[in-house]
Amino acid sequence: MSIRIGIMGYGNLGRGVECAVRQNPDMELAAVFTRRAPETVNILTKTAAVCRAEDAASWKDKIDVLILCGGSATDLPKQTPEYAKLFNVVDSFDTHARIPEHFANVDAAARESGKVAVISVGWDPGMFSLNRMYANAILPEGKDYTFWGRGVSQGHSDAIRRIPGVKNAKQYTIPVESALEAARSGKNPELTTREKHTRECFVVLEEGADAAKVEQEIKTMPNYFADYDTTVHFISQEELDKNHSGIPHGGFVLRSGVTGWEKEHHHLIEYSLKLDSNPEFTSSVIVAYARAACRMAKEGQTGCKTVFDIPPAYLSAKSGEELRASML
Repeated sequence: MSIRIGIMGYGNLGRGVECAVRQNPDMELAAVFTRRAPETVNILTKTAAVCRAEDAASWKDKIDVLILCGGSATDLPKQTPEYAKLFNVVDSFDTHARIPEHFANVDAAARESGKVAVISVGWDPGMFSLNRMYANAILPEGKDYTFWGRGVSQGHSDAIRRIPGVKNAKQYTIPVESALEAARSGKNPELTTREKHTRECFVVLEEGADAAKVEQEIKTMPNYFADYDTTVHFISQEELDKNHSGIPHGGFVLRSGVTGWEKEHHHLIEYSLKLDSNPEFTSSVIVAYARAACRMAKEGQTGCKTVFDIPPAYLSAKSGEELRASML
């Protein structure tokens, strides 16, 4: 029997989830839930329903996993605990500093309802988190470095768009090349947040908006821009459409460490991603974890989980026997 997937929110991430579900033969898209008028939302899966977000509760027994595709700034802190009372859920909450708080809120809701909720799934947090953990376990004496970009951050772009006076925006995260090379050198340099990345914002203002005020709000936003050298460009919607329509991203996770009795041998672990579409790759990770959430729920597990808590084999559609024969 196919895993029945629901999608809450049909923006870039929601469309990516729809495409990813199509590539997984053990899954089917049951419904898309939207805050827009359903008749105005055209999805690609002809067999799936399009429903109002308010009607999600009526699908409680028709969906195995609900994938939440809202933003981390304001949507997911409310939505994930709310929907974990009704469904097994997966989200991509990516405000790193607030993950412990989000985990606690979601865990309480999921345990009360007997559901499984997987939070902070994607490539960072997500795949990068796993690689940091693996590298730390293997090289306990060493130093971690994470670089993002150059690419469009969906979460940061969404955070800018929530500022009053902003019509549209794209934000690029850019690694400082000299810092990346220093991390690869094996010398374990001490690098501040500001030394590792810069942020570049392209913003379309609403008519009559105060550009200086918007720029100040962006540059001082905690958890997003306050700790970085940030450049803000105000451009037209036409220029944004022409030059910034794509959503590429990527990055690097490195751990430089030592082994040996005298710590004489140096090692570098590096994991990198080069993504043509940030939301589509993120969606593909989320869908794999939706499979894991379904499996854990069938085993009777409950509560909130992160990528650290889930066995790798639960992500794959292959059986244990197939994995051991083909990938081990």
